[in-house]
Amino acid sequence: MGERNMTMLASEIGFASSHSPDPATAMADVARQLGDAPLAGMLLFCSHRFDRDALARAVNRHSEHVVAIGCTSSGELTEAGYDEDSLSVIGFPADAFHLTSHIFDDIDAFDPVAAREAIRSLAAIADRDSRRLGDAVNHVALFLVDGLSHREELLTMTIQDALGDIPLIGGSSGDGLAFRETAIFEGGRFHKRAAVIAILSTPRPIHVFKAQHYRPGAAKMVVTGAIPQDRIVTEINAEPAAQEYLRLAGHAGEALGLAFYAAHPPMVRAGGDYHVRSIQSANPDGSLTFYCAIDEGIVLTVGEPIDRIAGMETMFADIGAHVGQVDRIIAFDCVLNRIDAEQRQIGRAVSELYGRHRVIGFNTYGEQYHALHVNQTFSGLAIGR
Repeated sequence: MGERNMTMLASEIGFASSHSPDPATAMADVARQLGDAPLAGMLLFCSHRFDRDALARAVNRHSEHVVAIGCTSSGELTEAGYDEDSLSVIGFPADAFHLTSHIFDDIDAFDPVAAREAIRSLAAIADRDSRRLGDAVNHVALFLVDGLSHREELLTMTIQDALGDIPLIGGSSGDGLAFRETAIFEGGRFHKRAAVIAILSTPRPIHVFKAQHYRPGAAKMVVTGAIPQDRIVTEINAEPAAQEYLRLAGHAGEALGLAFYAAHPPMVRAGGDYHVRSIQSANPDGSLTFYCAIDEGIVLTVGEPIDRIAGMETMFADIGAHVGQVDRIIAFDCVLNRIDAEQRQIGRAVSELYGRHRVIGFNTYGEQYHALHVNQTFSGLAIGR
C-alpha cells in the first residue's frame, strides 16, 4: 500500500512515476505509490531507454485484470512538470471510470473500412460496460500512435469519423530525439508501427482542448516542390527549401536545428484557423522533413511566439469553467514546445505552471485533436472531480 490512503485513491485519479532505470524496480515503485485501490485502467508513458520486453513483463505483473495502454515518449510530464528518463503511470479508479481498448498493430496495412467497424464495436462495448457507473456517462477516446509512422492523418480522420460524437484526443509516441523507433503498449506488450485507441468512460465532467503558443507572422512561403508520402519539402518559393526557410525566418547568426524549428514554426491556415506544421529535420540535399502532412501549393507563414505563460493561465481558467475543480489534466505536449521553453529560459516557469494545474502526460512527436493531426500544440483531456 502506498503512502496515500485508499479512500483518497478511490476518489481521485492516481499518478505515480519512477526514475529507476531497472524496469522491475520502476514498476514496483509505481505500483507501491498507486496503492491497492481497484483500477479500471492504466495509462503509461516511458522513456525509450527502458528494455521494453522487461518493462512489459513488469507492467503485467502489476496490472492483472486492468486495461493498460501507453507508449514511449520524448519526455514525461509529472508532478514536477517537465521530466525525463522516467516511467509514469496514470491510474483510473474503478469506482469512477471504465476503460476499453483496441490495437491497430500493423498501421502500414491500415484498412479504414475494417477500422470503422472495429471502432464502432469498441464504442458499443464502452457504452454497455460503463452503465454500472450511472445514467449519465461521458466518453472520450484516448489515442496513441507511432510518431514516426507518417500515418497519423489517415488514422485520426478515420477513427474520429467512426467515433461520431465521442471526441478523440491523443499524441504521437516518441523516442527522445533519436527519431529511430517508437513503441505503443497494449495487450501486455510493446508494438512497433502500431496505434491504440481506448475509450475512457466516466460520470465526471470532461473537456478536450487544444492550445498553441504561436500566431501567424508576415513572412509567407509557398511550397513549390514536395514528396508528400515522405513529408518532405524540396522547394519553397522555387528555391531550395531549407535555404529559403532560413532566409525568411532567421536572423543573423542563426542556424537550422531543433531549437530553430521550435522557435520559428511554419503555420498553415485551414478551417478558418492557423495550425503549426512543424519541421523535424533539414536534410543534406537542402530539403526539409516535416512532422505533418505537406504538399505542393500549400501556403505557409512563419509563426511568432505569444506570451506562453499568460496564454496558458487563460487556458487553465477556461478549463476550470468547463469541468469545475480539476482532478487531473492529461496532456499531450509537443517536444518542440519543451525545446522552445528551454531556449527561452522559461522551462522552470512552465513546469511550475503544469504542477500547479495538475498536468500529467508526455512530450509527443505530434498531437491528435478530434479529426486533426497537429504539431507544436499543448492538447489534452481535463477531468473534473
